[in-house]
Amino acid sequence: MWMFYAIGSAFFAGITAILAKCGIRETDSDVATAIRTIVVLLFSWLMVLITGTWTGITGIDGKTLLFLVLSGLATGASWLCYFHALQQGDINKVVPIDKSNTVLTILLALIFLHEGLTWGKAVSILFIGAGTLLMVSFRGSKKESNAEKEQQTGVWLVYAILSAVFASLTAILGKVGITGIDSNLGTAIRTMVVLIMAWLMVLVSGKRQEVKKIQKKELGFIVLSGLATGASWLCYYRALQGGPASVVVPIDKLSILVTIAFSWIVFHEKLTKKSALGVVCITVGTVLLAVL
Repeated sequence: MWMFYAIGSAFFAGITAILAKCGIRETDSDVATAIRTIVVLLFSWLMVLITGTWTGITGIDGKTLLFLVLSGLATGASWLCYFHALQQGDINKVVPIDKSNTVLTILLALIFLHEGLTWGKAVSILFIGAGTLLMVSFRGSKKESNAEKEQQTGVWLVYAILSAVFASLTAILGKVGITGIDSNLGTAIRTMVVLIMAWLMVLVSGKRQEVKKIQKKELGFIVLSGLATGASWLCYYRALQGGPASVVVPIDKLSILVTIAFSWIVFHEKLTKKSALGVVCITVGTVLLAVL
């Protein structure tokens, strides 16, 4: 049964980007992130209730709370950048860069936490890095000038890279300072920080009126993307309860394959031979990272 939950986790994680992309065609990405975070927050606290870890709130010390807030800020920054990248770039180029945070996390852990780098990890990093580079190569239409191509590539590429960097910082901050607290409770508290940050971003940037302009159809997709994230978390948790983490984690990471498949079905984003080779490299690297 745990295998079905692991596959469900990958599926829901994979379609999150697709649903989000459908919800930000006309809607501002910052506003969409703020609304989506409300749904994710509800799911994160549902996880806390299901696991019965809410009683741990009273045991949180000052240091842990500080790092929870910092990791929440990093998570919020990652989500905001990710939505900006999705709004302006192709899904099958943005998602691989965001998923490359695995590589960045390993490198940051090596630098700041002095964690060892085995040959297995090194080979995995090379595969994932090479695959990411192969997939992000920009190919615009023949009518576009080189300047237009460079400008379009630069905007979403910067946001996608920042998304991966902040996601990696989230993991490092969690590793350094968040101890003695259940991961589900930590996620719920961190998501509260993300919610506050997202709505402050909306207010500071003067986008409050944009909330009223959201089309019902796009609002539905934004909510669905939040529900997909929550469903992925629930399935992931149930899979880890019954199955080995060494198998569950790589299955969840391969959600990129689901995203790419749906990007072709929904948005007709086709992979070039070069991009397809990149998918293979990322897949091989992810699997090696889990088994070596």
